[in-house]
This record gives sequence, structure tokens and C-alpha cells, in this order.
Amino acid sequence: MKIKAPLSLLAAATLLAGSALAELPAPDASIEARFDAGVSSADQLAWLKDMSSEPNHVGSPHDKANAETTLALFKSWGWDAHIETFMVLYPTPIKTTVELVAPEKITLGGQEPPVNGDPTSANKGMLPPYVAYQGDGDVTGDLVYVNYGMKDDYEALERRGVSVKGKIAIARYGSGWRGLKPRLAADHGAIGCIIYSDPQDDGYRMSDVYPKGGARPSFGVQRGSVADMTVYPGDPLTPDAGATSEAKRLTREEAKSILKIPVLPMSYGDAVKLLGKLGGPQAPANFAGALAITYHLGGDGKTLVHLAVTSDWSLKPAYDVIATLKGREYPDQWIVRGNHRDGWVMGASDPLSGHVAMLSEAKSLGALYQGGWRPKRSIVYASWDGEEPGLLGSTEWAEQHAHELKAKAVIYINTDGNGRGFLYAAGSHDFQHLVNGVARDVTDPETNATVSDRWRAGIRVKSFDGEGKVDERVLKAAEGDGDLPINALGSGSDYSAYLQHLGLPALDISYGGEDESDGVYHSIYDSYHHMTTFDDPGLKYGAALSRTVGRLVLRIADDDTPPQRFSDFADTVSAYLDEVKKLADDQRK
Repeated sequence: MKIKAPLSLLAAATLLAGSALAELPAPDASIEARFDAGVSSADQLAWLKDMSSEPNHVGSPHDKANAETTLALFKSWGWDAHIETFMVLYPTPIKTTVELVAPEKITLGGQEPPVNGDPTSANKGMLPPYVAYQGDGDVTGDLVYVNYGMKDDYEALERRGVSVKGKIAIARYGSGWRGLKPRLAADHGAIGCIIYSDPQDDGYRMSDVYPKGGARPSFGVQRGSVADMTVYPGDPLTPDAGATSEAKRLTREEAKSILKIPVLPMSYGDAVKLLGKLGGPQAPANFAGALAITYHLGGDGKTLVHLAVTSDWSLKPAYDVIATLKGREYPDQWIVRGNHRDGWVMGASDPLSGHVAMLSEAKSLGALYQGGWRPKRSIVYASWDGEEPGLLGSTEWAEQHAHELKAKAVIYINTDGNGRGFLYAAGSHDFQHLVNGVARDVTDPETNATVSDRWRAGIRVKSFDGEGKVDERVLKAAEGDGDLPINALGSGSDYSAYLQHLGLPALDISYGGEDESDGVYHSIYDSYHHMTTFDDPGLKYGAALSRTVGRLVLRIADDDTPPQRFSDFADTVSAYLDEVKKLADDQRK
């Protein structure tokens, strides 16, 4: 059976295609040249070194200090700026335990050690490896290796007669979102879950390990959140309402986004001590990582693990810095631009590389403003807190100001971490033509080609080398001279509340592909030293990000009408419809 498109969807696509803009207005080159002149990699390096000098988790002293520094900078550049504080549930570990108890006793876990050449890796006050919003508990059970811990992996286990019911699952990072792994483990009856980084995915199989190279060392651990953000992002106790001091709150037991089983992350140096002891059936070939062992599934009752987590479940302050340049003609039309500021530890790459790029934009826009320029629309810049645990700061601000944002916001533009390499753009496809126009007007700092030309070249090389599957539509566009399609937005960063809950257009922009930030992602080694050695030396792409996003902001703020081309949206809807029809047909075969 073929699925027919709903009449309303086809009609909407036709109307949108008919209203497409043939071409967007020419940008003000003199304003953009003045903007570019105000962007400085040296500024970004200084801000990054200071802001990543101490741990930046929610509730830490340096997280608050960075909020106050950001506020002072905005004000010094002529912005109308203030801090909005939300009281959010943010669990931090009091005690964590993971140990092998049979066939022998081995204590595992603990803080990652300092490394030579990285001074902040010896800092005090760093939270130990853990994941936020797991369920506290103290359990001992048989260990089962579940590969990536995704749906297909459990089907493979079931075919082999291996169950995790009443046992502890150990999964490796990758293939799917972190929070799905313990959620699926619990759904299959597991009493606890361990998540480790296999060197096949971000360790020595990728490159030399830190500090010689940028890849994850054997003792590096990826922290993260396992809150069920598919239910709702933001503070688990205040869904659909800003987490102000007066907000009505759920109890922890009522909060649907908090897990019920204990979970801890682990390094591959520790994981091999567990996986190497497993018996039971040999794992299928696609379960094997890069550790020097034969991977087994376990579940035979001979490998017992003790896992325990106790957390401080108190409310902690999240500080959002909000800064505005008022529009001269349409003050009630807002271009909202944000990047979060909190990190799991120092957070130099994620998120501060993007945050300092945003500060460069704000400084240059402020200089234009103080020099007499006034945008037609209001520009609102936001330095979010609490993104890492669950998109807390951005979601709470969106919930608190939902009515106003629905009435006034034209678009939300997001960045997060940044690196060296190729432009990445995702978001609302009616702004796709604008993104492509900006990419043609920004110079890549290493090749001196346009960002657009390098973007196209990267797609063609990826297809030629077979490094990954390239969508035929994207490859065809890269081989021509028309616009490149931008990606769709899923979730996982601060655009989520704006796009998926308020229904506002959104873009997410970054550079990457030639950095090695994955190797220190969410560890204590995501540091100024790593960032400026392996990810973006000199922050040249930090300046490129500022010039890219700054142009987007300027062009949307100053055009007579928001520079959208709706035929791109219609084309994208049509492509999605073809995919849905094919999926339905395939499932019926």
C-alpha cells in the first residue's frame, strides 16, 4: 500500500513554494566589514584561558564567576544586560563505587589523573566521573556486555539466550544517545548500568592518545546526563514552567525524566578489567571493540560487580546572562542567539570555544552600536547555564518567557563547541539559502577559499574516500553550484526548547571535522591546552565562527523582512515525505 500525503501538507508545501523569495537582499558590505574588523582571535584566547581555568559545573564558584564576567563584558560593550537566576535540580555525587567482586576483587573508578603539560588537569574541585539524573542505589549483580546498548543489541542478546534481568549491563559509548543506554537496560530488567568509552570509537584506534595526541587516554572518562530528555528537557521538577524560587515542583519520585537505576561511566582502562573476565558466549563480530581481548557476553553468573551511587539532590542556581541591543524599527521582533557556558569540568571545547566566539560577536556588535548603528530588529544574546545536565538554563528561560518569545522571536541561533575544519549547519530550512549566502562570504582561515567552497570539497572528498555515507541529494548539490542542504535538527543542545517546544525557527552552527575534541569530550582533559593544541590552534576557526554567525544575525536583524526562502522548506518536506513513504513500503514487504 502506498501512503498518500495529507491534503493539508501538500497544500502547505505548494503555498510555501509559491511564496519563495527569488533572491535575498544584498547585505550591507560596509557594516559587515566593520563587524569583521572587531572580531579577534586574541580576545577569544584570553577569554578562553580565563573561563576554562577552573571547574565550571552548575553551582561551582567559577561557573558563577564566569556569569559575572560575561555580564560585565556585555555591559562594557553597550548592551542592556542582566542575569536571570533559576533554581534547578542538579544532582552531584557524594560517593561513587564500582568494583569487581568475583572472580577476584578489584576496585575501579575514581578521579582521572593529571597529565604532563596540561596544568588544569591537576585542579582541585573537579566532580568525579559520574552521570547526572541516574537513580541512586547500591547493587551487586552478574555483568552482561550489551555492546552499544541499543535496541538491535538486545535483540542479538535475546537470540543468544542472554538476559540482563536482575543483572548489571555494561555498554560502550556510541551509536546512540547516552541516556538511551541505561533506559533500555532498565526496560530489560537490569538493576544497574556501566557506560565506558571503547578505544575503537574515540581512543587509540583514532589517533595518538592525550597528551601525545588528542584521542582519549586509557584513563579518560566521559561524563554526561542520562535524563530522559525525550520526555521533556530542562529541570526535571518543573516541566513547562520556569524553575524560579516560587515555582511549583514535582517530587523526585514524580519526575519522569529521572532514571530509577544507578549508572556510572568508566574509562576503557578500567572496563578492560571487567570485560576481560567475562565468560559466557563469545560476542558477535559487531560487538567487538578495539580492546586487546576476546569480547564475551557474560551473564553466566561468574563475574559479579558492585555498583553504588549516592548523590546530593539539592537545588542549585543556574545563571543565564541575557543581553539586548534594541531595534530601531521593529523592537518587538527578536533575533535570539545563544551558547551555553557551563561545562562538565573545565569545558574549553564544550562549550567555551563557542562561547568566546559569541563574545567576539557581541563585542563587535556593541562597537557598531556605540558608533551609531542601530539594527532594525532587536538582538538578544544569551549565555546559558546548565546545558550539560539537561538543557536547563535555556529551557527554563524559554518556559519562563514562552508567551513573549512566541510573539516576538524571529529565530533562535545556537552554537556549542567549535573546532577546526568544515562548516556544519543544521536547522530550519527556510533559512537554508541565507546560510549558504553567508558561507560564500566568509573566508576559511586555513585554505583562504570560501567557507562554501571548502564545505563542498569536504563532501566530495568524503564521498570519494568512502569515509561515510553521503546523501545523494547532498552530493549532487556539492558537485553543482547551487545551495547545499543544511541538516535537520534533532536534540542535544540549547535550540531544543525553541524549535521543538515553542515552534520557533532555529539554526545550529559550528566548524569541525579536523579537531580531536571527541577524545576528551566531557573529561577533565577538555582543557585550554587540548583546545589550543589539537582542536583549533590560535582559535582561527573561533574567529570564523564569529564572522559566520555575526553575518546571520546582522542580515536577519537588518533586512526589511526576515530573509527566508520558503521553497527550500517545501523541498525538504517533499524529501521527508518520500523517505516516509519508502519506509512504510519497506516495512510492508
